[in-house]
Amino acid sequence: MTEACTDRLDALLTHFPVRAQLFRSGTLCGITDFDAPAERGQLHLVRSGTLEVIHPGSAPLKIAEPSLLLYPRPVARRFVSDVRDEAVTTCAELRFEGGASNPIASALPDVTCLPLANIDGIDRSLSLLIEEAASSNCGRREMIDRLFEVVLIQVLRHLMESCGLQGGMLGGMSHPKLRKALVAVHEQPERKWSLDALAEVAGMSRSAFANAFHDVVGSTPGDYLQAWRVRLTQAALRKGRPLKLIALEVGYGSEAALSRAFKAQCRLSPREWQQSLSR
Repeated sequence: MTEACTDRLDALLTHFPVRAQLFRSGTLCGITDFDAPAERGQLHLVRSGTLEVIHPGSAPLKIAEPSLLLYPRPVARRFVSDVRDEAVTTCAELRFEGGASNPIASALPDVTCLPLANIDGIDRSLSLLIEEAASSNCGRREMIDRLFEVVLIQVLRHLMESCGLQGGMLGGMSHPKLRKALVAVHEQPERKWSLDALAEVAGMSRSAFANAFHDVVGSTPGDYLQAWRVRLTQAALRKGRPLKLIALEVGYGSEAALSRAFKAQCRLSPREWQQSLSR
């Protein structure tokens, strides 16, 4: 796999897409409390003005320039807008497919705050998004929702390219060599990946790869591979696909072998896990 064809987000977003939905746009006045929507994240664009963001148990976050706030998981927060310099915001809810098991959502910090000026290329997307938010064009809401999804992809690119995330899967995706092995696992989970084969993809020695992978990603390559296969299995089970077919697609020789790996990872059998979704 060459560097030119290594797309770090393609397999992730194909298997675990993210959908955005506009829920407010306009000026914030005084105190605004945001509840934590069940199994959803939120993305806030602070287009102008100043804003103080308060999270329980943390020091206030002060925003004094156009910025983006990303919450991949439910987090309650309070926005305090200065009446002399009221904040103008456009906000969307984010639905990460798979909820808490979504690998992108689970790899991100509870909150990410980025000045918009630091994100290359985002000005074009934001210009169109803000134009649509202020319009009455046909298809306006769908256009805004899709543009928020584009903005999220640009944020993920920025975090990986700037090494803005330390540790975990996205930290590994920022690493110039480890990311090649991670993309290979994401794109070809059915392969019988050995430590030697993954080290070769990364262009590293076996020992250097194993040590670097554990230090950066926080698990062994074998454990990561199993966790990725189980996440793919969960995504397929949510769609009602039979376990026997899933087993072949994610690299297990039989339904029984996949069931053992699944239970080792989740402490539930695939059937028990499916039943837990409807409770």
